[in-house]
Amino acid sequence: MRFFLVGPTAVGKTALAIELAEQFDAEIVNADAFQIYRGLEVLTAKPDAEFQHRVRHHLLGQISLTEIMSAAKLRELALAALDDIHARKKNAIVVGGSGLYLKAITHGFDQVPPPDPKLREELAALPLKELAERLQQLDPELAARTDLKNPRRVIRAIEIATSVIPSEAQRSRGIPGHDHKACAAGSLESARDDGLKYCSVLLLRDRHDLYQRINERVNAMFADGVEEEVRALQDIGPTAASALGLKEIRALIAGQISREECIAKIQQATRRYAKRQLTWFRHQTTFPQLNLTPFSYREALRAITQMFRRAQE
Repeated sequence: MRFFLVGPTAVGKTALAIELAEQFDAEIVNADAFQIYRGLEVLTAKPDAEFQHRVRHHLLGQISLTEIMSAAKLRELALAALDDIHARKKNAIVVGGSGLYLKAITHGFDQVPPPDPKLREELAALPLKELAERLQQLDPELAARTDLKNPRRVIRAIEIATSVIPSEAQRSRGIPGHDHKACAAGSLESARDDGLKYCSVLLLRDRHDLYQRINERVNAMFADGVEEEVRALQDIGPTAASALGLKEIRALIAGQISREECIAKIQQATRRYAKRQLTWFRHQTTFPQLNLTPFSYREALRAITQMFRRAQE
Protein backbone atom coordinates (compact mmCIF):
# COMPACT_ATOMS: atom_id res chain seq x y z
CA MET A 1 0.00 0.00 0.00
CA ARG A 2 1.20 3.49 -0.80
CA PHE A 3 -0.11 6.54 0.99
CA PHE A 4 0.34 10.18 0.01
CA LEU A 5 0.22 12.75 2.82
CA VAL A 6 0.52 16.17 1.22
CA GLY A 7 -0.10 19.81 2.00
CA PRO A 8 1.49 23.23 2.34
CA THR A 9 4.55 23.99 4.39
CA ALA A 10 4.05 24.08 8.19
CA VAL A 11 0.63 22.40 7.99
CA GLY A 12 1.81 19.56 10.26
CA LYS A 13 2.70 16.70 7.89
CA THR A 14 5.89 15.49 9.57
CA ALA A 15 4.63 14.53 13.03
CA LEU A 16 1.48 12.91 11.64
CA ALA A 17 3.48 10.95 9.05
CA ILE A 18 5.75 9.51 11.75
CA GLU A 19 2.87 8.17 13.83
CA LEU A 20 1.01 6.90 10.77
CA ALA A 21 4.14 5.10 9.57
CA GLU A 22 4.45 3.37 12.93
CA GLN A 23 0.81 2.28 12.83
CA PHE A 24 0.92 1.00 9.24
CA ASP A 25 4.40 -0.58 9.24
CA ALA A 26 5.44 1.98 6.66
CA GLU A 27 8.56 3.86 5.64
CA ILE A 28 8.54 7.52 4.61
CA VAL A 29 9.59 8.81 1.19
CA ASN A 30 10.37 12.52 1.21
CA ALA A 31 8.93 14.59 -1.64
CA ASP A 32 10.16 17.96 -0.45
CA ALA A 33 12.27 19.87 -2.95
CA PHE A 34 14.97 20.89 -0.46
CA GLN A 35 14.92 18.36 2.39
CA ILE A 36 16.62 15.99 -0.04
CA TYR A 37 19.85 18.01 0.41
CA ARG A 38 22.45 17.43 3.11
CA GLY A 39 23.33 20.51 5.14
CA LEU A 40 20.03 22.40 5.25
CA GLU A 41 18.53 20.64 8.25
CA VAL A 42 17.31 23.72 10.12
CA LEU A 43 16.47 25.87 7.10
CA THR A 44 14.25 23.20 5.54
CA ALA A 45 12.66 22.02 8.83
CA LYS A 46 13.94 18.51 8.25
CA PRO A 47 12.60 15.81 10.65
CA ASP A 48 14.92 15.68 13.65
CA ALA A 49 17.13 12.77 14.67
CA GLU A 50 14.48 11.30 16.99
CA PHE A 51 11.87 11.17 14.22
CA GLN A 52 14.37 9.68 11.78
CA HIS A 53 15.30 7.05 14.36
CA ARG A 54 11.67 6.06 14.89
CA VAL A 55 10.86 5.58 11.19
CA ARG A 56 13.12 4.91 8.23
CA HIS A 57 13.19 7.83 5.79
CA HIS A 58 14.16 7.87 2.14
CA LEU A 59 15.37 10.84 0.06
CA LEU A 60 16.16 12.85 3.16
CA GLY A 61 19.56 14.54 3.19
CA GLN A 62 20.57 12.18 0.41
CA ILE A 63 22.39 14.43 -2.05
CA SER A 64 25.12 17.06 -1.93
CA LEU A 65 24.30 20.76 -1.92
CA THR A 66 26.29 21.14 -5.11
CA GLU A 67 24.16 18.67 -7.07
CA ILE A 68 21.56 20.04 -9.46
CA MET A 69 18.18 18.54 -8.69
CA SER A 70 15.23 18.14 -11.04
CA ALA A 71 11.79 16.60 -10.92
CA ALA A 72 12.92 13.87 -13.31
CA LYS A 73 15.86 12.97 -11.06
CA LEU A 74 13.62 13.02 -7.99
CA ARG A 75 11.25 10.62 -9.74
CA GLU A 76 14.06 8.17 -10.45
CA LEU A 77 15.22 8.20 -6.83
CA ALA A 78 11.70 8.01 -5.41
CA LEU A 79 10.58 5.11 -7.57
CA ALA A 80 13.70 3.17 -6.63
CA ALA A 81 12.91 3.79 -2.95
CA LEU A 82 9.26 2.80 -3.39
CA ASP A 83 10.21 -0.40 -5.19
CA ASP A 84 12.69 -1.25 -2.42
CA ILE A 85 10.05 -0.69 0.25
CA HIS A 86 7.54 -2.83 -1.63
CA ALA A 87 10.10 -5.62 -2.10
CA ARG A 88 10.47 -5.78 1.67
CA LYS A 89 6.67 -6.06 2.01
CA LYS A 90 6.26 -2.74 3.79
CA ASN A 91 3.90 0.15 3.17
CA ALA A 92 5.16 3.56 2.02
CA ILE A 93 4.03 7.08 2.92
CA VAL A 94 5.07 9.77 0.45
CA VAL A 95 5.21 13.07 2.33
CA GLY A 96 5.70 16.53 0.87
CA GLY A 97 4.39 19.82 -0.36
CA SER A 98 6.31 20.18 -3.62
CA GLY A 99 3.55 19.59 -6.15
CA LEU A 100 5.82 19.21 -9.16
CA TYR A 101 7.90 16.58 -7.36
CA LEU A 102 4.79 14.68 -6.27
CA LYS A 103 3.51 14.74 -9.82
CA ALA A 104 6.88 13.52 -11.05
CA ILE A 105 6.63 10.48 -8.79
CA THR A 106 3.15 9.53 -9.96
CA HIS A 107 3.26 10.57 -13.62
CA GLY A 108 6.75 11.25 -14.82
CA PHE A 109 7.54 13.62 -17.65
CA ASP A 110 8.11 11.34 -20.62
CA GLN A 111 5.40 13.09 -22.62
CA VAL A 112 6.36 16.63 -21.71
CA PRO A 113 8.40 18.37 -24.43
CA PRO A 114 12.05 19.11 -23.69
CA PRO A 115 13.19 22.71 -23.18
CA ASP A 116 13.49 24.78 -26.34
CA PRO A 117 16.53 27.10 -25.88
CA LYS A 118 15.72 29.23 -28.93
CA LEU A 119 12.10 29.76 -27.88
CA ARG A 120 13.16 30.47 -24.31
CA GLU A 121 15.59 33.14 -25.49
CA GLU A 122 12.84 34.83 -27.49
CA LEU A 123 10.34 34.65 -24.64
CA ALA A 124 12.81 35.89 -22.02
CA ALA A 125 12.99 39.22 -23.87
CA LEU A 126 9.24 39.80 -23.46
CA PRO A 127 7.58 41.51 -20.47
CA LEU A 128 5.73 39.24 -18.05
CA LYS A 129 2.34 40.73 -18.95
CA GLU A 130 2.82 39.85 -22.61
CA LEU A 131 3.97 36.34 -21.71
CA ALA A 132 0.86 35.77 -19.62
CA GLU A 133 -1.40 37.05 -22.42
CA ARG A 134 0.28 34.75 -24.93
CA LEU A 135 -0.17 31.72 -22.67
CA GLN A 136 -3.83 32.57 -22.11
CA GLN A 137 -4.36 32.77 -25.87
CA LEU A 138 -2.54 29.47 -26.51
CA ASP A 139 -4.12 27.46 -23.69
CA PRO A 140 -6.53 29.11 -21.24
CA GLU A 141 -6.76 25.93 -19.13
CA LEU A 142 -3.00 25.64 -18.72
CA ALA A 143 -2.82 29.38 -17.98
CA ALA A 144 -5.35 28.95 -15.17
CA ARG A 145 -3.06 26.38 -13.52
CA THR A 146 0.15 28.38 -13.96
CA ASP A 147 1.64 30.94 -11.58
CA LEU A 148 1.40 33.92 -13.92
CA LYS A 149 3.64 35.98 -11.66
CA ASN A 150 6.54 33.59 -12.18
CA PRO A 151 8.26 34.26 -15.55
CA ARG A 152 10.10 30.93 -15.56
CA ARG A 153 6.90 28.95 -15.10
CA VAL A 154 5.01 31.01 -17.67
CA ILE A 155 7.76 30.45 -20.23
CA ARG A 156 7.76 26.71 -19.54
CA ALA A 157 3.97 26.60 -19.88
CA ILE A 158 4.20 28.38 -23.23
CA GLU A 159 6.70 25.73 -24.37
CA ILE A 160 4.21 23.01 -23.46
CA ALA A 161 1.26 24.85 -24.99
CA THR A 162 3.18 25.55 -28.19
CA SER A 163 4.12 21.89 -28.54
CA VAL A 164 0.44 20.92 -28.41
CA ILE A 165 -0.37 23.08 -31.45
CA PRO A 166 0.77 21.59 -34.78
CA SER A 167 3.18 23.71 -36.78
CA GLU A 168 2.28 25.06 -40.21
CA ALA A 169 4.44 22.36 -41.81
CA GLN A 170 2.75 19.65 -39.77
CA ARG A 171 -0.71 20.90 -40.69
CA SER A 172 0.17 20.94 -44.38
CA ARG A 173 1.14 17.26 -44.12
CA GLY A 174 -1.82 16.35 -41.93
CA ILE A 175 0.33 15.63 -38.87
CA PRO A 176 -1.27 16.54 -35.51
CA GLY A 177 0.65 18.31 -32.80
CA HIS A 178 2.05 16.32 -29.89
CA ASP A 179 -0.55 15.73 -27.22
CA HIS A 180 1.23 16.83 -24.06
CA LYS A 181 -1.91 18.31 -22.55
CA ALA A 182 -2.90 15.15 -20.72
CA CYS A 183 0.39 15.01 -18.86
CA ALA A 184 0.38 18.73 -18.16
CA ALA A 185 -3.14 18.66 -16.78
CA GLY A 186 -3.23 15.24 -15.13
CA SER A 187 -4.05 14.96 -11.47
CA LEU A 188 -2.06 12.87 -9.03
CA GLU A 189 -4.81 10.27 -8.87
CA SER A 190 -3.61 8.26 -11.84
CA ALA A 191 -0.49 7.00 -10.13
CA ARG A 192 1.69 4.12 -11.33
CA ASP A 193 -0.22 1.15 -12.66
CA ASP A 194 1.64 -1.45 -10.59
CA GLY A 195 -1.28 -3.20 -8.94
CA LEU A 196 -0.78 -1.48 -5.58
CA LYS A 197 -3.48 0.36 -3.68
CA TYR A 198 -3.13 4.10 -3.12
CA CYS A 199 -4.65 6.49 -0.63
CA SER A 200 -4.05 10.24 -0.63
CA VAL A 201 -4.92 12.98 1.85
CA LEU A 202 -4.48 16.73 1.43
CA LEU A 203 -3.93 18.46 4.78
CA LEU A 204 -5.18 22.02 5.15
CA ARG A 205 -5.61 24.65 7.85
CA ASP A 206 -7.56 27.88 8.14
CA ARG A 207 -5.43 30.69 6.76
CA HIS A 208 -4.82 32.49 10.05
CA ASP A 209 -3.87 29.19 11.68
CA LEU A 210 -1.44 28.22 8.91
CA TYR A 211 0.13 31.67 8.77
CA GLN A 212 0.64 31.68 12.56
CA ARG A 213 2.35 28.28 12.34
CA ILE A 214 4.58 29.58 9.54
CA ASN A 215 5.58 32.62 11.58
CA GLU A 216 6.33 30.42 14.59
CA ARG A 217 8.38 28.01 12.49
CA VAL A 218 10.58 30.81 11.17
CA ASN A 219 11.14 32.10 14.70
CA ALA A 220 12.06 28.57 15.77
CA MET A 221 14.54 28.28 12.90
CA PHE A 222 16.49 31.24 14.24
CA ALA A 223 16.33 29.90 17.78
CA ASP A 224 17.72 26.60 16.48
CA GLY A 225 20.72 28.21 14.80
CA VAL A 226 19.80 28.67 11.16
CA GLU A 227 22.19 31.63 10.88
CA GLU A 228 25.13 29.43 11.90
CA GLU A 229 23.98 26.71 9.51
CA VAL A 230 23.93 29.11 6.55
CA ARG A 231 27.20 30.76 7.61
CA ALA A 232 28.90 27.34 7.52
CA LEU A 233 27.79 26.58 3.96
CA GLN A 234 30.55 26.42 1.39
CA ASP A 235 29.91 25.16 -2.14
CA ILE A 236 26.25 25.17 -3.09
CA GLY A 237 24.62 24.53 -6.45
CA PRO A 238 21.92 26.62 -8.12
CA THR A 239 19.05 24.31 -7.12
CA ALA A 240 19.87 24.23 -3.41
CA ALA A 241 20.65 27.96 -3.50
CA SER A 242 16.99 28.67 -4.21
CA ALA A 243 15.88 27.21 -0.87
CA LEU A 244 13.31 29.42 0.82
CA GLY A 245 14.95 31.86 3.23
CA LEU A 246 18.56 31.30 2.15
CA LYS A 247 18.82 34.59 0.24
CA GLU A 248 17.47 36.59 3.18
CA ILE A 249 19.76 34.95 5.73
CA ARG A 250 22.77 35.60 3.54
CA ALA A 251 21.73 39.24 3.36
CA LEU A 252 21.54 39.27 7.17
CA ILE A 253 25.02 37.76 7.48
CA ALA A 254 26.36 40.34 5.02
CA GLY A 255 24.92 43.12 7.19
CA GLN A 256 22.48 44.28 4.51
CA ILE A 257 19.35 43.79 6.65
CA SER A 258 18.61 43.46 10.35
CA ARG A 259 17.63 40.22 12.06
CA GLU A 260 14.07 41.47 12.50
CA GLU A 261 13.84 42.39 8.79
CA CYS A 262 15.24 39.01 7.83
CA ILE A 263 12.70 37.12 9.91
CA ALA A 264 9.82 39.22 8.59
CA LYS A 265 10.93 38.72 4.97
CA ILE A 266 11.22 34.95 5.36
CA GLN A 267 7.83 34.76 7.06
CA GLN A 268 6.23 36.70 4.23
CA ALA A 269 7.97 34.65 1.52
CA THR A 270 6.92 31.42 3.23
CA ARG A 271 3.29 32.54 3.50
CA ARG A 272 3.30 33.35 -0.21
CA TYR A 273 4.84 29.98 -0.97
CA ALA A 274 2.17 28.19 1.05
CA LYS A 275 -0.51 30.05 -0.88
CA ARG A 276 1.02 28.88 -4.18
CA GLN A 277 1.18 25.32 -2.87
CA LEU A 278 -2.51 25.38 -1.98
CA THR A 279 -3.41 26.76 -5.39
CA TRP A 280 -1.47 23.97 -7.06
CA PHE A 281 -3.08 21.19 -5.02
CA ARG A 282 -6.58 22.55 -5.57
CA HIS A 283 -6.07 22.77 -9.33
CA GLN A 284 -4.08 19.59 -9.82
CA THR A 285 -5.69 17.07 -7.45
CA THR A 286 -9.02 15.91 -6.14
CA PHE A 287 -7.54 14.41 -2.99
CA PRO A 288 -9.82 14.08 0.05
CA GLN A 289 -9.12 17.13 2.18
CA LEU A 290 -8.76 17.35 5.94
CA ASN A 291 -8.75 20.76 7.61
CA LEU A 292 -6.68 20.30 10.77
CA THR A 293 -7.69 23.58 12.42
CA PRO A 294 -10.89 22.39 14.15
CA PHE A 295 -9.27 19.21 15.48
CA SER A 296 -6.79 18.32 18.16
CA TYR A 297 -3.68 16.47 17.05
CA ARG A 298 -5.08 13.13 18.28
CA GLU A 299 -8.42 13.71 16.56
CA ALA A 300 -6.67 14.49 13.28
CA LEU A 301 -4.49 11.40 13.62
CA ARG A 302 -7.55 9.21 14.20
CA ALA A 303 -9.32 10.69 11.17
CA ILE A 304 -6.39 10.03 8.84
CA THR A 305 -5.91 6.56 10.30
CA GLN A 306 -9.53 5.74 9.48
CA MET A 307 -9.09 7.01 5.92
CA PHE A 308 -5.97 4.90 5.44
CA ARG A 309 -7.59 1.78 6.94
CA ARG A 310 -10.64 2.11 4.71
CA ALA A 311 -8.33 2.30 1.69
CA GLN A 312 -6.70 -0.99 2.75
CA GLU A 313 -10.00 -2.88 2.86
